[in-house]
Amino acid sequence: QVQLVESGGGLVQAGDSLSISCAASGRTSRITSLGWFRQPPGKEREFVAATSRSGGRILYADSVKGRFTIASDNAKNAVFLQMNSLKPEDTAVYYCAAYVDSILVFRTTRPSYWGQGTQVTVSS
Repeated sequence: QVQLVESGGGLVQAGDSLSISCAASGRTSRITSLGWFRQPPGKEREFVAATSRSGGRILYADSVKGRFTIASDNAKNAVFLQMNSLKPEDTAVYYCAAYVDSILVFRTTRPSYWGQGTQVTVSS
């Protein structure tokens, strides 16, 4: 099993920056990639970004490309999401995700493990 715990969410204004983090524990040696999803109010959960453990493969949703940056720290079994130029439409619960079965991760690949989520609210 892999456990994921997010931190760093909060309330910011449009145009601000915010960084959220996720710490993985348990059988972390099984993790091939880490990522972030989000669920806006009243909408379905959607892919945001993912990175392989090596950092050699990084994916972003088109809606965040150029504004968000994902990075992982393998020594700490952590993944981070730096969010810049935030917009009200970025308001969502952000979920950390871990992939253990997929050597190659795509935007549509379903993660094996989820964190409990952290709220990010962007006011206009």
